[in-house]
Amino acid sequence: MAEVSTVVQQPPEFIEAAAKPYITQLQQVTGALKEADLSKVYGPQFTAAMGPLTQQAIGKVGGLGAYEPYLQQAAALTRPTAYQQYMSPYQQDVIGTTLQEFDIQAQKGLPAIGQAAYQAGAFGGARQGVAEAEYRAASDRNRAALQAQLLQQGFGQAQQLAGADYARQLQLAQQAPALAGQQISALTTLGGLQQSQVQAELAAQQQLAQQQLQQPLMATQALGSGITSLIAGYPGSQQVQTQPSPTPLQTALGAGATLAGVYRAFN
Repeated sequence: MAEVSTVVQQPPEFIEAAAKPYITQLQQVTGALKEADLSKVYGPQFTAAMGPLTQQAIGKVGGLGAYEPYLQQAAALTRPTAYQQYMSPYQQDVIGTTLQEFDIQAQKGLPAIGQAAYQAGAFGGARQGVAEAEYRAASDRNRAALQAQLLQQGFGQAQQLAGADYARQLQLAQQAPALAGQQISALTTLGGLQQSQVQAELAAQQQLAQQQLQQPLMATQALGSGITSLIAGYPGSQQVQTQPSPTPLQTALGAGATLAGVYRAFN
């Protein structure tokens, strides 16, 4: 019986000796990766928390409403009696002193009327009485006008002070939230820079943790690449395997099975 020869290509023995532990190592590494705790690599500990500057900025958000008391004060100044709190406490003293001096000066005019009546031969008469009465009436009118003028001046000054305070309250109502906003903006900017720096450091730590987790697999893959290169560079040895050729009966049975299959296909 004739024999059939088969050529089998096998790698060199030193490559085969290196490949077997590589397969074992690859299985161990991949198994370890499947059981690895990924929360240590992708957990929230690698996300930068809000910094103290940002927290401080959030705490000052309430300052944006600092305009309210100034607006309330400005609204109170629109009342008709708001000027009274701006009246000078010395106004009555000033008015009293001024009117007292006016009365003194007015009394000095009466002797002149008596003297004129004496020279006219009407001293102590009705004409002198009428003249003095007219003088006193005119003096009283002047006195009242002077008093009204002094009161009006005090009222006008109080109104001006109230109006100036009203404008000042409105200005403060605008400036207070603006200043608070500027402070919040500055703190937010600095807090963002601080948080970005911390996030960059955490990202570097996360990258290091990922590389440490992948290091065994990367080393194993490098070993596999080296073994592959060796296989390509060193052709394996050839081994010849021989086996007996099929007998006529086996050949006939094989042919019969083939023909039977063809026959079934056509029918």
